[in-house]
Amino acid sequence: MNLHVQWVTLLWMLASGGIMGITFDSYRVVSGQLRFPRWSVHALDLVYWVAASLFVFRALYHSNQGELRFYVFLGLFIGIWIYFLFLSAITERFVLMLMRIGKRFYRFLVRIIELFVIAPAIWLLKGFRILLGFIWIILMFMAKLTLTPLWRSLLWVLRPISKRLRIPEGLDKTRQWAIMWWKRLLNKND
Repeated sequence: MNLHVQWVTLLWMLASGGIMGITFDSYRVVSGQLRFPRWSVHALDLVYWVAASLFVFRALYHSNQGELRFYVFLGLFIGIWIYFLFLSAITERFVLMLMRIGKRFYRFLVRIIELFVIAPAIWLLKGFRILLGFIWIILMFMAKLTLTPLWRSLLWVLRPISKRLRIPEGLDKTRQWAIMWWKRLLNKND
């Protein structure tokens, strides 16, 4: 392995260490803001370390066909150290800013959905209920207008027959109850 490949490998490992630091800080800030359940933090840590290992070994394979030497670990350590020394605070602020922008965008989308989908649907339902109530009132009025004369004319026609017929007491009470109920129904809508 020549010196050029070793320097390229060292630079790749420096960059990989910095990228691992950025990813770790971003993950740490996001998990702190979103407050993941305690059991999921351990699983997410495992996922981070598996992904970081795969990334580092992919970069190592790309730079020197996967040969593991001391300067590989030195490059990773120096890359992470430089990142945490100079860029960690900037990354944290940037991720927090992105989280705030994401929350504002989410609130904006929720508000837009409330204004343009939910509120019109509520107004349509209220309007539909009012329309149905109005139709019901008109139907009751029309029924009262048409059925009252028919009922009275039917009673007028049946009055001579009912006076001549002897109606059993139980049926007479039922007839009186039906007449009382009908009068209440007609007077109720006045």
